[in-house]
This record gives sequence, structure tokens and C-alpha cells, in this order.
Amino acid sequence: MLDHLSSSAGLLNDTLESDLSRIRRHLHSYPELLFDVDQTMKLIAGLLRKWDIELHEQVGRHFHKGVIGILRGAQPGPVILLRADVDALPIAEQNTAAYASVHEGVMHACGHDAHTAMLLGAARVLSAEREQLHGTIVFAFQPAEEGAQPSPLDGRLISGGRDLIEDGILEHVDQVFALHVWPQLETGQIGIHPGTAMAASSHFTITFSGTPGHHSTPHLASDSIIMAARFINDIKLFMATLIDPLESAVLSFGTLHAGTVKNAIAGKSELTGTFRTFDPQTVERITAAIEGYAKQIATQQGGTAEVVQRTGTVLRNDPDIVRQVEAAAQQVFGADGVQILEQPVLAGEDFALYTEQRPGAFAFIGCRAPDQTEAYPLHHPRFDIDEHVLLLGTRLHVQFARNALSSISHKREDV
Repeated sequence: MLDHLSSSAGLLNDTLESDLSRIRRHLHSYPELLFDVDQTMKLIAGLLRKWDIELHEQVGRHFHKGVIGILRGAQPGPVILLRADVDALPIAEQNTAAYASVHEGVMHACGHDAHTAMLLGAARVLSAEREQLHGTIVFAFQPAEEGAQPSPLDGRLISGGRDLIEDGILEHVDQVFALHVWPQLETGQIGIHPGTAMAASSHFTITFSGTPGHHSTPHLASDSIIMAARFINDIKLFMATLIDPLESAVLSFGTLHAGTVKNAIAGKSELTGTFRTFDPQTVERITAAIEGYAKQIATQQGGTAEVVQRTGTVLRNDPDIVRQVEAAAQQVFGADGVQILEQPVLAGEDFALYTEQRPGAFAFIGCRAPDQTEAYPLHHPRFDIDEHVLLLGTRLHVQFARNALSSISHKREDV
């Protein structure tokens, strides 16, 4: 489908914008979940190979699904990493556009198709500039940003970011950068936090096991639904009364599955949810409370509880990298198009794992058409973007990469 992409690499023009739209729409039509991204990664690898970018496939210590492109400049120098997430969500699309998802129950409701297209655009443009580059640019295409799966190696819940990092992709990297489409901002605007940007988003799954039985003899059974109900009540009371009300923290439930018929006591129930906060000590307290409350309640009801948690990481931007992003964004959007965001977001992002280990920044790029007063939010079945953002995002990646390589090189020369 994409064989007809133009060959005028390196031109930030209307032709490239049209190509970016075709890439994004193809990805949108064929979304893939978590680590099951073989066709998406095949497309990405083919384009990187076409642009003569050093290609590394099957990257990831646990799942081997990442794709890394490495562009080495004519002169040695610093190394910067640009990341795009590629996975979709298990949401049934309600849009009727010609490029709507053809995979039932799966859609790109978080804009990862746009992120991938933008980073591919940057790879294409920068590949034509390699003779002018002093340093190396790593293009990281990451699966499974939207969740995690048990590792086949050790059973831990692993997201795509952790998988790639544990395979060593940050070795020798000096700086990292990524962006996210943001419907709260209109196209032509970009927002960035000077420090804390996003919360530690932690996930939990609790399986309560009791003893099934008939409703006429409840004393002979152990009701797993009551265990789940008690846990929901008690952990919510914990959040309301034992967490500092001045500390931003929220816990919510996503699913509850139990029972098979209306007149039998359920022997098993499964409860899932997330909690979000900005303070690592609060993360530890809530994590311990979930484990303790679940097991205590199950024991009191004559059952057991199995608790599986994936602890999130707070995404903090490095102030120096923020200033670099600001400078690059002003070159692309103009001074009026750049916003400093003071209020962090309670959503989570596993790019936090990158900024935890390397200086970096994460920016929000507006994707709401200027003539729209509001747009559907991320993770909505009718979410879509103004595709003019694709060229802007590509230009921001390119400008940041140019500036970062130059800035780091100059600092090293001064030393």
C-alpha cells in the first residue's frame, strides 16, 4: 500500500505531509495490540531500510518485538534517542472514515499511529542530512506502551519501554525525547512541563478465591464476590482517609468478573484497576495497602487472594532538556505556539522509564483542528486527529535532534 511514497527525502514540504498522512492512515486501519505488533514493525523496518538507516529488529530482552533505527552522522559525537510508541487499544472504533480500523474491537485511540508516522518522517528527513550530522540519532519504535504482559523469562509484568531498556537501548545515549498528541491543545501549539509531567500509573489485578456453593447454604461456602465488594469499599476508605488530601492520588477500578449463574455463590472473582500519584512514597504506601487489604479480607472470609501489581514511575522532565525543547518548538511553532504547563497530568506513560535513566523530556503536541472548540479525548472510540499535526511533529523531532547534537557537542568542546 505504501510503495508509492515519494522519494524526495529530506524535504519538509507538502509532499512529505501527504506521505505522512498515508503512513498514519495505513497504521490506523491495521492497529495491533501490546506486543502483537508484527505487521506494524514490518512496515517500520521496511521504511527504515529504504532510507538506508541501520536497522535492528526483534529488540527487547523479553518479547523481542521492538525496532531500532540508528543514524550515524558523518562525524562522531553525542547520541540522542527519539521514541515512538506503536501499539493500539482494545477499543471498538466508532469513526466512519475510510481509514477506520478493520480489526474489530481494536483501534488507535491514543494517537500512536500519529507518533509512529512523525518519527518515521523525522528518520526520513534526517537520513538525508547525515553528512551534516555530528553524532548519532537512535529512532526507537516501541511496542506495549498501553500495558504490560508477564515475561516469558521471569514472570514479571513487562511493558515495551522496560523490555527495550533491559535490552540495553539506552547504553551510550546522552538524551531522550518523545511527544504525545494532545486534543486539549489545538494544532499549532505545543505544551511542556518544566518538571513533573505525568503520574506514576500503577496497575493491579486481584483474584479472590473462595468456596462455591448454593444460595440456600451460604454457611458452607466462601463468597468471592463479598471479598471483592469489601475490598472495593475498604481500599476506597483507605484512599479517602489515610492518604494526605493535599497529595494528588486517585484509585479506580476497571473490571470485576465473578460467577456464572444467579443462584450460586461464586468461588472466584477477579478485580482490576489502577492508581495514580506523583509521590514515590505514596506509591509504596498504596501498593502495600492493596496487598495487605486483599489478603486480610480474603482470610477473614475463608478464602485466599492473589495480587499482581505493576508499579508505575513518575515522568519528570529534565530542566535543561525542557529548555532545548522550548527552543526547538519556538523555531517550529513560533513563540506564541509554545505553552509551559504548570499542572502535571495524572495519566501515566512508560517513557518515564527512559527519563528515569537519562536526561530527557516529554512534550504534548496539539492535534485539535483550530475550527473545533472541543475534540474527543484520548481512549475515546471516536478519537481522531487533525493530520496537519503530522508534519509539525516531524519538524519538531528534526529540529530537536539538530539542536541537541549541536548543543552537546559544543559543551564537550568547551570542557
